[in-house]
Amino acid sequence: MAVVLCSWGDAIDGGTEEALTLAHKLAAATGAQLRWLVLGGAAAAAVEVGARYGVDRLDTVQGPGASAGGPDALVATLADYCNQTAPRAVLFNQGAESRVIAARLAGRLGVPVVANVFDVEPAGGGLQVTATAFGGDTHAVYQVAAPLAVLSVSTTAIVAAPAVAPSTVAQHSVALNGAAVAERFAVTAAPQVAEARLEDAQVIVSGGRGLGSKQNFELVKDMAAALGGMWGGSRAIVDDGWIDSSHQVGLTGKITRPALYVAVGISGASQHMAGCSAAKTIIAINKDADASIFRYAHFGVVGDCLEILPELIKAAKA
Repeated sequence: MAVVLCSWGDAIDGGTEEALTLAHKLAAATGAQLRWLVLGGAAAAAVEVGARYGVDRLDTVQGPGASAGGPDALVATLADYCNQTAPRAVLFNQGAESRVIAARLAGRLGVPVVANVFDVEPAGGGLQVTATAFGGDTHAVYQVAAPLAVLSVSTTAIVAAPAVAPSTVAQHSVALNGAAVAERFAVTAAPQVAEARLEDAQVIVSGGRGLGSKQNFELVKDMAAALGGMWGGSRAIVDDGWIDSSHQVGLTGKITRPALYVAVGISGASQHMAGCSAAKTIIAINKDADASIFRYAHFGVVGDCLEILPELIKAAKA
């Protein structure tokens, strides 16, 4: 019996250590082996990381699925892997792509899937899975009795905790029988984004409709530059066309965990907070003293952001 975390790509994504923390906890509680399946170039760096988090075995794949490929090929590879190795639970570090892959994999295998998971423990012959719901406002507890469960882990709700002692990671190559899979859809154009990722930023300044106009959003960009960080925004201003979706923070945008998150003119809806609630420090600026954002903020300023931001920018540059 094994607990498996699945990863792919050329680098280890942020949040992977948090996902490994939960996977290690479940493996220890059930007496299962902890395996980490890594497809693509990230496998080269996975041994060292895996050892810190108690991984027993690092799995790679021989054949067409070794480099992950597109979503159709990835689902096929993961399904073949699960059919061959029969894990007890399959975990994913939840992101926009992995959340879809997890659901498709569960459908392919005919097993339950739970998203937004932040805790799991054995319960009788099955698992008790705790997940966030309604953008983080509510916790839902599921009893999963199936022999295999697919879990998409919301890593912003977990604190990474290395194993008490590093493990010796055995490296294992799994030969799958599946043939190469042709993708049914081709990406003909993709948005061009900066090399730096919002998910990795240590300082983020985000703006919302409280700024009043697209022109006023330039203050957010100036503030982010003055602090040496990156800028983002709420879904509302993406829908209004102020910024593109690559800078959206929230449940349907980027899930971030910066050291500092400055929310300017953002009301604090649960969908937005799902993307920034893991920040170590949240500062809110809003003229509405009753705005929901102040429930989450460590520091709050009640006032007109168009008056406050220019002064903060001057102070930051000084």
